[in-house]
Amino acid sequence: MPLSMAREGQEIQIKKIAGKEEVQHFLKNLGFVSGGFVTVLSETAGNLIVKVKDSRVAISKEMANKILI
Repeated sequence: MPLSMAREGQEIQIKKIAGKEEVQHFLKNLGFVSGGFVTVLSETAGNLIVKVKDSRVAISKEMANKILI
């Protein structure tokens, strides 16, 4: 299931990062790694603000769909 389908306030473990190598590298640099945990803080029109490694990160719906939980 993609991260874009997670509920607000829910802490979730990342299972896999999909997409091209460049996309995977970009998300890894933001802190999205397999086995890591993220918390969805808010969602607006599919775009998410998530807490990852004690930081808040805004990601688009497209990027959220590449993060599998």
